[in-house]
Amino acid sequence: MAIARELPECWGHRGASAVFPENTLASFEAAIRDGAEGIESALERTTGSKGLIRERNWYGEDGIDKLLTLKEPKQAIPTFAETVTLLMKPENQHVKFNVDVKVQNDPDRLFSLMHAVISQQPEWETKLAPRILLGLWHPRFIAFAKSRLPYCRRSHIGVSPALARKYFWKDVEVFSMAFAVLTSTDGLKFRNECKAAGKQIMVWTVNEPEQMMEAVRWKVDVVLTDVTKKWLGLRAQLQADYDAILSQYGRLFLWTTWKFYLPAIINWHRTTRLYLESIAGPFDLYVEPEVTTPVKIEVLMD
Repeated sequence: MAIARELPECWGHRGASAVFPENTLASFEAAIRDGAEGIESALERTTGSKGLIRERNWYGEDGIDKLLTLKEPKQAIPTFAETVTLLMKPENQHVKFNVDVKVQNDPDRLFSLMHAVISQQPEWETKLAPRILLGLWHPRFIAFAKSRLPYCRRSHIGVSPALARKYFWKDVEVFSMAFAVLTSTDGLKFRNECKAAGKQIMVWTVNEPEQMMEAVRWKVDVVLTDVTKKWLGLRAQLQADYDAILSQYGRLFLWTTWKFYLPAIINWHRTTRLYLESIAGPFDLYVEPEVTTPVKIEVLMD
C-alpha cells in the first residue's frame, strides 16, 4: 500500500506556457485542465517589441485589444478582469492565482485598480481574495499592498536569500525563489529558516525532471513550471512509488551546471538588484508615489 505523501503543488508559470502562448487565457485554461492547483502571471510588461503596454491605448487602431501573440496558436492578451472572470467560474474556484507584480508599475494605482476588479465579484471576500497571492520584487510595494489589498497574501519573488531576509521576511508569508539560488549553501540555510518559521517556498521555473525531483527532496510547497502536465505526471508516479521513482533521478546536475555555481549566483543577485533599483529606486531609500485617484483603465496580464 502506497504511503500518501505531501508533494509540491503544481502552479502553471504563465499558464501551461510550453504548449500555449504564455499569459493568455488559453494557457491558463490548459494548466487548469492539466490539474494545476494554481497559475502565475505578470502584470504589465512589454509586448511585441513595440513599446510598453502602459504607454499604449487599450482601444483604437493600434490598441492593445487588437494585439495577438507571436506564438501559435495566436491569442489575445487578457486583462486582469478577464483572468479573474476565468477564475470565478464554478469549476475553477479552487485555482490559486500568483500575480507577479512588475516594478514598472505604480503600486498605489495598480493595487487600487486591482481592488476595484476584485471587489466587483460576488462573494469575493471568501471565493476570490484568499486565492490571490501578490508577488513583490521591490520593498517599495509592501506598504501599498498592505494598504490597498490587505486581504491578499503576499510573497517575495527573488533571486537572493540575503535580500529576502533583509527586506521581506516580516511582511510576506511566501518566498518565490529561483531554483538556482536555492542550490547554494545559503539557499539550503534559507530553506531551513523558512521551514522553521512556517514560511512557504515556491521555486521557479522548474521544467526539467531532475530539478523537479530535487524540489521534492527540498520539500518546497509549490513548483512553478511551464510544463504542468510533466510535473503532474511525475507527481502521480511519486504518489504510487515514491522511493523507486525518486531514485531514478540523480543529483549530479547540481555540479555540472554552471549557473548553480556561486559566482554565477552572486552575479545574478547583483544584476537583478541593480535592475530593480534602476526602475523603482534603491531598496534602502526610495520615494513612495503620492496617492492618486484611480482612473478607468485596463490592467493587462502579460
